[in-house]
Amino acid sequence: MSDAGHGGGVESIDPETARHWDALYAEKERQWSGRPNARLVEEVTGLPPGSALDLGCGEGGDAIWLARQGWRVTAVDVSATALDRSAAEADRAGVTDRIEFHRHDLTRTFPPGEFDLVSAQFLQSRLEFPREEVLRAAARAVAPGGRLVIVEHGEVPPQARQAHPDLVFPTPEETLAVLDLAPGEWVTERVDAPRRETTGPDGQPFTLVDHRVVVRRVRTG
Repeated sequence: MSDAGHGGGVESIDPETARHWDALYAEKERQWSGRPNARLVEEVTGLPPGSALDLGCGEGGDAIWLARQGWRVTAVDVSATALDRSAAEADRAGVTDRIEFHRHDLTRTFPPGEFDLVSAQFLQSRLEFPREEVLRAAARAVAPGGRLVIVEHGEVPPQARQAHPDLVFPTPEETLAVLDLAPGEWVTERVDAPRRETTGPDGQPFTLVDHRVVVRRVRTG
């Protein structure tokens, strides 16, 4: 599912980027919970299903949840390991007919086409990453009547703040401005910073801030 025929091709993958993310997934048999991101569920529940693009799909939690809701999903990631795990999970969930997995290094290539939903969940990296360019490409991929849902970390988790004291996170308003949306062609549905309760690796509870931007492209004609 993650070979060169699915996406931009091996020549379009930065080797260092691929090694970084493959190494992350190699640390554990499962890196993430397998559950869909809560903010995505909040925004998508109740929408009529259509075509969806999942940017940075990881181990497939969001893509599989979307497919179960009836969406036709294109799920992309730079890590071959992540894509292989996603494909295996989709097979176990019985939704392989509703998901296409493609390998893309978003610093170099972007999936073609237009989608009723484009999801950019925590599309942040410590590596060099053209975040603003990728988010603008994500907006261009939204079909008329469709939505772009961006959710980002709003702060460093409490247990990591001493290790990363200088990290700065763009505000939701700054992220909205980065999209450079054409006036009259978009409706801004949400720009906020909700809090959520979670637990750390040792089971300790703490609060995190999510930065959320949801915009809808206006239908024309």
